[in-house]
Amino acid sequence: MKKKRERTSSWKDSIQVFGRSLLLPIAVLAPVGMVMGICSALTQSYMIEKVAFLDNGTLQMILSGLQTISSVVFNNIPILFAMGVAQGVANKEKGIAVFAAVVGYLTLNQTMNVFLTITGNLADADTMAQVGQGLVLGVQTVKLEAFGGILCGLVAAKVANRFYNLELPLAFAFFGGKKSIPIITIALMVPIGFIVPIIWDLLTRFLISISFIFTTPYIGNGIYYALNRALIPFGLHHVLSSIVRFTEAGGIYVIDGAEYVGILPAINEILFKLGPTHEAWGELMPKLTSYLGGGQMLTTLFRVPAIGLAMYQTSFLKNRKIAKGVILTCCLTAFLGNITEPLEFSFLFISPLLFVLYCILSGLMSIPYQLLHISIGYIRGTIFDFGIFGLLYDNTNWINLILLGLVNFVVFYFFFKWFIVRFKLETPGRESFELSEESSQLIKEKNWSVIAEIVIEGLGGPANIKSVENCISRLRIDLVDPSIVDQAKIKESGAAGLFFPKEDHIHIVFGPHVEFVKLAVDEKIKK
Repeated sequence: MKKKRERTSSWKDSIQVFGRSLLLPIAVLAPVGMVMGICSALTQSYMIEKVAFLDNGTLQMILSGLQTISSVVFNNIPILFAMGVAQGVANKEKGIAVFAAVVGYLTLNQTMNVFLTITGNLADADTMAQVGQGLVLGVQTVKLEAFGGILCGLVAAKVANRFYNLELPLAFAFFGGKKSIPIITIALMVPIGFIVPIIWDLLTRFLISISFIFTTPYIGNGIYYALNRALIPFGLHHVLSSIVRFTEAGGIYVIDGAEYVGILPAINEILFKLGPTHEAWGELMPKLTSYLGGGQMLTTLFRVPAIGLAMYQTSFLKNRKIAKGVILTCCLTAFLGNITEPLEFSFLFISPLLFVLYCILSGLMSIPYQLLHISIGYIRGTIFDFGIFGLLYDNTNWINLILLGLVNFVVFYFFFKWFIVRFKLETPGRESFELSEESSQLIKEKNWSVIAEIVIEGLGGPANIKSVENCISRLRIDLVDPSIVDQAKIKESGAAGLFFPKEDHIHIVFGPHVEFVKLAVDEKIKK
């Protein structure tokens, strides 16, 4: 029974690592997409007619150039995922794993081309899009989109972890060690390239058959967001997002005779090329944007601040000054960076029931989005996205987002305020012990060294720490003896919260500064 629990825990940890690895390519897509969006908005004819200074040949040439440059990122999304997954999943020789993932991706596409040619399934140029084929880096192949990159990244990472220290006979010793990683990856991608087209055809049909679950008009996005929030604790929400954005599960859209698979390719075509005057804008944008930045804005710009205000007003007076700093940081992190975990984790493990209700409520309150014909991109859902893709574009109905957001704010504020008081939850500022002003000051001053010392002391010293990793907002630490952990001491470091997802593993929430805390902890441990 114990071994079974260990295998289950190991599987969950692996899924979480995989989910976090998707953050890197997504993080690249977000700012580049913002540049692409600005340039696209400012080169549209309707925008030039409104703003006189945009009618300048040199300026338009610069903007068009930037748009073309930024588009190369979106045209090579699979490579981004291959590199990001390899870097995130590999424990050994991360750099070589990234190199191997790219080489593996090239091999995969060429192998699938050979398979299609041998089996007589290589489609004509005019019809290849209709059968799921296309040109990838100049090679006609099965268009796996992001999945192809993810697959190559996983293979390269696993090969790196397994064969980084491979010893070969003297005659072949030169090819051993880390040099074997890309070689073995290439060898594995050849049979995979012959198998994938067969499986992909079956999988494509299955995904299309279940796509109605998330793409059902008006309620599909509600189901999607409820599940998206529910997967936060497991790190699987990024996986769900990627599936909807880049595969048939997100729908197949025909725009001006061309077929687009997944939410993101379709919205890129409409948002960055066709513009608000095209008929596809009114037909598809309310649905597409409800799964991306527009729908996420309801959480980042309205729900999170509402929850934060409810927490602040229910905090104890003696702790309110310090609680304000912690809560405000969590809210701004979501408002400016679309990182909602710090606030969500502040109540998730205090009251799982509240988190479940939060997920359900998030889904229900997202349903009116499409009904109100809101059409605001892009990926992140921050205040910057609202300004660029809401205010700068026509026909976005941004005022409806504000109205819906205000309703969300009121509902979430009163619900959380009632629940916290009714069940006496120890949310920030309601702890049984008094918070120290010093802890808030440490974060404010970015005193990572002192924060690391407090964390290490609270964990029971360096000898009690097996390993330290971090995700986007949390330290993830394996412990020797969890019973000697001093939680009150750790909170003096300025942590927004801490919890034990399993007996000998602790998570400490620091928000977007967590990487600096992790580096400081590593340095202290090594001394």
